[in-house]
Amino acid sequence: MSRGIKFATGEYYHIFNRGTDKRLIFNEPNDSDRFFQSMIEFNSDKPIGSIYENSFRKETTNIIIKPDKPLVSFLAYCLNPNHYHFIICPLLNKGIERFMHRLGTGYTNYFNEKYERNGVLFQGKFKATHIDTNEYLLHISAYVNLNFKIHQLGSSASKLVIKSSWEEYVNEFSRKNICDKGIILGQFKKSHQYKKFALDALENIIERKKKEKELKALLID
Repeated sequence: MSRGIKFATGEYYHIFNRGTDKRLIFNEPNDSDRFFQSMIEFNSDKPIGSIYENSFRKETTNIIIKPDKPLVSFLAYCLNPNHYHFIICPLLNKGIERFMHRLGTGYTNYFNEKYERNGVLFQGKFKATHIDTNEYLLHISAYVNLNFKIHQLGSSASKLVIKSSWEEYVNEFSRKNICDKGIILGQFKKSHQYKKFALDALENIIERKKKEKELKALLID
């Protein structure tokens, strides 16, 4: 977990957090849209001003403009109704810490003002694990890209707020390209080979979770 981790530039980390008391952090599509926009705009070494005001200058285009001097590089992400996952790499000293602080504070302020609430939104400080092998990187990329399927978030309401980099990996015409996919896709001759790898990994993860649930039920009985 993040306690004791010293983030190093050029290394890869799995970052995740959930809503306090397992509450929803995205109630509707506009919320996950705002969080996604914050992922892009707060990822800058420079002050960005107001995201709300910036949105009016950008509403006429669907092209995503990456910052000139980003704090981190995204490899994968998934935004679920009550939690999120990232795979990111710090590009500057304290890049992850600075980015996550800006993202968490900015989105909490937006959410609290919109829903007329006070207090924390996320369950403490974000969690992090160091991705220290290439094999781990490949498998965690499948886990993050397909996280919404792992949790079987099938309701229409859930689907509306979910955002995942899976589309970037399997659809070359995706307009929401914020990930540096080369380190993952470069290990496969064709992108469809990565798709098969990830879907096979997903099947194994779901089967393992099912067995763990069955074992837990037996122990309770």
